[in-house]
Amino acid sequence: MQIDKNRVVSFDYTLTDDQGQMLDSSRGKEPLVYLHGVGGIIPGLEEAMQGKKKGEEFQIKIAPEKAYGPRDEALVQAVPRERFQGVENIHPGMQFQAKGSAGQRVVTVAKVDDQHVTVDANHPLAGVTLTFDVKIVEVRDATEEELSHGHAHAPGGHHH
Repeated sequence: MQIDKNRVVSFDYTLTDDQGQMLDSSRGKEPLVYLHGVGGIIPGLEEAMQGKKKGEEFQIKIAPEKAYGPRDEALVQAVPRERFQGVENIHPGMQFQAKGSAGQRVVTVAKVDDQHVTVDANHPLAGVTLTFDVKIVEVRDATEEELSHGHAHAPGGHHH
């Protein structure tokens, strides 16, 4: 059975960046499961999955435009430090939920000085070319329930 719209796909993967540094992997864990054709994974990976079959292995390099988008420097801003009252020891790499015009988003602290905390609302992988090593573990038709919910369900029930 080939991967196509409304099929549930299970796959193992290892994700690396431009420098070959491992960012994420399903090795030693459960495969990632998704409903194909509804945007549940990044566009470049979903496109590469189309037509593949159980047991196939491949490597794909995905440009930022088909992954988490290019970096947008307008999403980096210095915020007055007093907005972080009650937070001790703010340091680069910390993440906070922030409310903005686009709704809730996660921001990462880029740098800190006495007056300001510079936060970055870009996805941590924005602007990064990603390489996925993929092995297709299973391809099956989605159930009516999965189709109505718009995502795959893990074996053994709902995980909402």
